[in-house]
Amino acid sequence: MVRNRVIAIAQITPRLCDKSYNLNLMEQKAIEARKKNVEFIIFPELFLTGYLCHDLFYQLAESLDGESVRRVCSIAKQNSMTVIFGMPTQRDVKGVIYNSSVMVGEDGEVDCYNKAYLPTHSVFDEKRYFRPGYEIDCFKSRGCKVGLTICYDIYFPEIYRVLSLKGAEFIICTSASPSMRREYFELLTRARAIENGVFLIFVNRVGIENGLHFWGGSHIVSPNGNILAKAPYYEEKLLIFNLDLKELERSRPFIPTLRDIRPEILETQTLLLRSQHF
Repeated sequence: MVRNRVIAIAQITPRLCDKSYNLNLMEQKAIEARKKNVEFIIFPELFLTGYLCHDLFYQLAESLDGESVRRVCSIAKQNSMTVIFGMPTQRDVKGVIYNSSVMVGEDGEVDCYNKAYLPTHSVFDEKRYFRPGYEIDCFKSRGCKVGLTICYDIYFPEIYRVLSLKGAEFIICTSASPSMRREYFELLTRARAIENGVFLIFVNRVGIENGLHFWGGSHIVSPNGNILAKAPYYEEKLLIFNLDLKELERSRPFIPTLRDIRPEILETQTLLLRSQHF
């Protein structure tokens, strides 16, 4: 049975703190992608608002049944595709917000992953605004099991291992990565794919916010670490690729990392972390 999915990566520049403009941009790209029979279109981290909103995140955050998600539901339905995008989400407790990746199906189903690891060093200050997420799960869309991660999560292999063990066929890492992190991400995306025998889809943005340059370079990595498609650096691009999910069956016996996991070693790691009061 053929199991192909047409993926579009929207490596584009959002307008800072302008949700209306960014939603219109999402709709334009979805219409463009529909002409290429795209089934999944993916936008970068915090695309709805831009990255450097600072305290305005508290005003810009919305619930999953808010106006912006409803608009994206309409975009997904009208274009018969699944839309994945980043936004700050608000929960029941006022003032508690998350850096989230939201997946909206053409049937109106909404799934959400909250970023687990929040960088607070160098130019990053995410813990000042966001609460970390604690749930790591796969979501189903268009007959696929999809894992969602965000940017700095890529430095922590345990998230990708959990998603793979839960059956993820491809894992999406949306990002707002600035230039000085490029070489790390280009190594880590390949490592995460090889370690777990899974497709890794890295979706970065471009543009400049308050002097911070985002490098783009979005790419798709095969389960054996090959770069299947790549967008240019520092340029906008709607990158479209036909993903052959049957490659999972061919690759995993060749490098059987999931078969060879040693749970007792993972238990030792957990005990060490707890004993050292991390």
